[in-house]
Amino acid sequence: MSLEEPDSQGHGDTGDHSGKEQDPAHKLMVQGRPSTESELSPANTATRHQFGNCSRATQHPISTLRGALIDYHDAKYRVGLSLLPGIGPARLGRLIDVAGSAEAAWHVGPEQLRRAGIEDGALAPLLTRRKQIDLDREMGRIEALGATVLVPDDPRYPPKLAEVFTRPGILYVKGNIQPEDSQALAVVGTRRPSIYGQALVSTMTPLLVQAGLTIVSGLATGIDTIAHRAALQSGGRTLAVLGSGLDVIYPGQNRGLAERIADNGAVVTEYAMGTQPDAFNFPARNRIISGLALGSLIVEAGQKSGALITAGYAVDQNREVFAFPGRISDDHSAGCNRLIKEGRAKLVMSVEDILEELNINVALQQLEMPQAVAENDVERRILSALSANPVHIDELGRQASVPAAEVTSALTLLELRGAVRHVGSMHYVLAR
Repeated sequence: MSLEEPDSQGHGDTGDHSGKEQDPAHKLMVQGRPSTESELSPANTATRHQFGNCSRATQHPISTLRGALIDYHDAKYRVGLSLLPGIGPARLGRLIDVAGSAEAAWHVGPEQLRRAGIEDGALAPLLTRRKQIDLDREMGRIEALGATVLVPDDPRYPPKLAEVFTRPGILYVKGNIQPEDSQALAVVGTRRPSIYGQALVSTMTPLLVQAGLTIVSGLATGIDTIAHRAALQSGGRTLAVLGSGLDVIYPGQNRGLAERIADNGAVVTEYAMGTQPDAFNFPARNRIISGLALGSLIVEAGQKSGALITAGYAVDQNREVFAFPGRISDDHSAGCNRLIKEGRAKLVMSVEDILEELNINVALQQLEMPQAVAENDVERRILSALSANPVHIDELGRQASVPAAEVTSALTLLELRGAVRHVGSMHYVLAR
């Protein structure tokens, strides 16, 4: 069955491809309305596509949970509970409260399940599925991927996310979440950015990294991918939040990028191993993106863009929302302009606007990139014609009065020296 590509904010086919009934709160989140009952059921165990070397060690492999900070058995039963249909973050917490522990919650009968909010019609499928799950096998799959299971009681659980009312009851992590990742900014936007949007992200992200911010995004094509790559290229840390299991990297073209992120940050999901990237997973996933960060930067969003869902979650979580303005006639910027107009997002014209709002005190001169130096007259004329606004290579040649062949060779050398940046579709900007 083909699945239209859902973007990082929940675009694409919103149908339920798993064949299971959705929770009413689930439907609210698909419509972009934050819900306190985020009852996602990540129990889809369809075909998997692993990424990475499964034998590679991480700082906290799941096996270290045995007798460590969080009891191994507690993690195991939480994993099992998360696989049950109709058990999302809120019901998982209630069920454990009702039973007294994750292990006891795994063994409860129908009456206690009802007390946790499970309706009678959902009891039989849940109890049947529970009998089918091999907990040790599920833990083995996590361990084989070199992944970590984090629960809210774990001191390694992201502290900013722990503050969120609808925080995930369980996080699957490939890589490592470090204490410094609490100082993070989410960067989200359209899967089909304009040259303007691409240039904004590729230019601003290195400055945000230099200011000490970890970049959080959703690994989708477009703005997400550009933000992750720019953070890595700048030597920074980045966190990618999935709408699927850790062993189902989506989109597939970003598996290599996911590996790099796991080496310099973490790939994170609340969905169990094998969960497919069904479109209705993505709006709910956005509460984790905003929850991990001090604020969310919206880069190009249409009137119905799912990036507005992320902004809504950020507001509900008492986090900052930032947006780049755009032309009033530009569909790509309609959502951002509306957020700014309604006072729901702060207009951003420079990285300083973000840092000041987040109370991050960094000497501004530390954020400035070295001034590009021309080594000949051709380079000087090209640099003089460039700015932060993207210019097509043909227009650049006309403005600089330089033949096309010389423009191409000069741009290649300038890009190698880090003086200019290609932002797509043969458009260039100054790299500062």
